[in-house]
Amino acid sequence: MRGRRPLEALNFFVADVQAGIGPFLGVFLQSAGWRTGAIGTVMTIGGVAGLLVTAPAGAVVDATRYKRLAIVVSSICTVIASCIVWYAHSFPMVVLSQVATAIAGALLGPAIAGVTLGMARARGFDRQFGRNQVANHAGNVVGAGVSGFIGWRFGFGGVFLVAAVFGVLAVVSTLLIPADAIDHRAARGLESDDGDNGDAPSGVSILVTCRPLLILAAALALFHLGNAAMLPLYGMAVVAAHQAEPSSFTALTIVVAQLVMVGTSLLAMRLIRTRGYWQVILVTFLALPLRGALAAFFINRWGVFPVQVLDGIGAGLQSVAVPALVARLMQGTGRVNVAQGAVMTMQGVGAALSPALGGWLAETIGFHGAFLCLGAVSMGSLGLWWGGRARLHEVRTGG
Repeated sequence: MRGRRPLEALNFFVADVQAGIGPFLGVFLQSAGWRTGAIGTVMTIGGVAGLLVTAPAGAVVDATRYKRLAIVVSSICTVIASCIVWYAHSFPMVVLSQVATAIAGALLGPAIAGVTLGMARARGFDRQFGRNQVANHAGNVVGAGVSGFIGWRFGFGGVFLVAAVFGVLAVVSTLLIPADAIDHRAARGLESDDGDNGDAPSGVSILVTCRPLLILAAALALFHLGNAAMLPLYGMAVVAAHQAEPSSFTALTIVVAQLVMVGTSLLAMRLIRTRGYWQVILVTFLALPLRGALAAFFINRWGVFPVQVLDGIGAGLQSVAVPALVARLMQGTGRVNVAQGAVMTMQGVGAALSPALGGWLAETIGFHGAFLCLGAVSMGSLGLWWGGRARLHEVRTGG
């Protein structure tokens, strides 16, 4: 496949760009005197802004032939928005930074998925997207490790510098992807790039009439409502207990999870082909209640290993299985990236509400109770997923 190496390099470098400074934000603001409730609130505001534009961003990706430009502009905007936090710690400026980061990041996911589908086509998408995720998680490991070391050695300013360097390299990688290697009809789930020939896209009503897609989206919303706050909250809990140095410990939480994600991403496609999408995603929903229980009772430096291994298993499998399942459900409709954006929006609903929920729970009933409550939320995901097993078992993997 032409352009495969630059595509995988893009996924490697964009890992440290896509969410801005990510989990470092919580401990950075905490060191600046912010309370957990306020930290959770600004994260939620950013998440809400992102979810409002994710589905429209998918529609833009379906319609445009300038997918590489969308990735370049989003990467640059994300780095600039993240750096605002370094210079201004006021509530309005941090909110502005998080909103801008979320909006730019909302375009990156569908754009990269669309470019991958346009290059690999439907038959090769599952395999190539799995390779993308291996590169992405490896980039998270390297980015977090370098950020943690530089943050420990030179202060939090080093974290922002690393994000900027990764942003530049993500832009370079994008520009190295040959423009003519992307089939723009295939990129939206149609069969060929024949101009006005071939099948026309389906109406957007397909998003609300495809029952398996609705079940997937709702289950993921509940999963992320419980899951998204755990990493930043766990970092704050350990630091508040004076169990670790902030920047190096935050980096450790990321590295442990991302190393596991590299392995589970490699394993995901094999499991999908042998067990099917439904069983693979079921495992991710089962991991969250156990993660919440472990986080509640092991608030110390060493607790990061079991807590983040479970995060790596769940997120690593989902990062491959969910986009692959959406592409399979929407194949032939011409609405693949709108659907990817719609599912990301539902994930974003849960993820946006999670930091505020976790932050206020931690202030009200303490970190222990907050982790148990967040883990219990995922029981709704399990109920929905089990109820939809008959329909989802019918979805076949690609050849």
